[in-house]
Amino acid sequence: MNEAFDTGRPPTPGWAGWRNRMGLRFMFLLGRLPLGWVRALGWLLGQVLHLGARRRRLVAQTNWQLCFPDQTPAQARSAVRRHFVLFAQAWLDRGWLWEGRPEVVRRRLRLQGDLQALEGQAPTVLFAPHFVGMDAGWTALTAHLERRFCGIYAAQLNADVDRWMVQGRQRFGHPRIVARRQGLKPLVAALRAGLPLYLLPDMDHGPRDSVFVPFFGIPTATLTSLSRFARLADARVVPVVSRLTREGYEVTVHPAWTGFPTRHPEEDAARMNRELEGLIRQCPEQYYWVHQRFKTRPPGQASFYG
Repeated sequence: MNEAFDTGRPPTPGWAGWRNRMGLRFMFLLGRLPLGWVRALGWLLGQVLHLGARRRRLVAQTNWQLCFPDQTPAQARSAVRRHFVLFAQAWLDRGWLWEGRPEVVRRRLRLQGDLQALEGQAPTVLFAPHFVGMDAGWTALTAHLERRFCGIYAAQLNADVDRWMVQGRQRFGHPRIVARRQGLKPLVAALRAGLPLYLLPDMDHGPRDSVFVPFFGIPTATLTSLSRFARLADARVVPVVSRLTREGYEVTVHPAWTGFPTRHPEEDAARMNRELEGLIRQCPEQYYWVHQRFKTRPPGQASFYG
């Protein structure tokens, strides 16, 4: 349990490997810069991405208009542009999250809310939606609290970036990292042993293990993993939301849900989406709109994304 997770993948050779190392060196240097400089670079990168990443821009605009139909096209375009800036700033922030001095990292991460919900050793699933600061949330928990945590590892295509991300997420607190290919058993075992599971179940991964329930009023393929883990480990569910701020991040621990899970996965998935909608409305531009959240449609319904 105390061993660090190793991807087992060798460094990328040749020119591609050199380019990767230069990119990671750049992120290391970002970790030493004042936060205002990093955020300014993120603002510039966000403008470039908004202009150049046309496909992702159209996905984000489609998502926004589906979820906020009362807004005008001009309002939607402005919100999506702001989202790209926040997305880029959060990505560059990983430089100081994973390479900055520990005292700087802890100072920039404000952990607040119902921290008593994370005391003790009761099995706990942390509902951590895909806001741009999701990695900051994980780092705040592992850096500020004595309790060990558990997370799921999904391999990145780039082996060097993959290794950097895994090492960064293990920087504080000796967490247990479990590869997705290992399945449910080690995750349930970790939960039962008292390691809270940091779970991000709000993406569209296709029809498998999903049910169609409303999300902003639209039938949406929704994973049932949150209630499944809670049932298997007899665990409570505690939402954790990360919000990017001028000073760093505010990571808020919300009270545990009552009456969850039920015996009906579909009802649990619908509740998860309702709770998520409320969290999104508090800082809508910080949600992960570049993902095709409505990609999987019920039989006979056309794609929203063309």
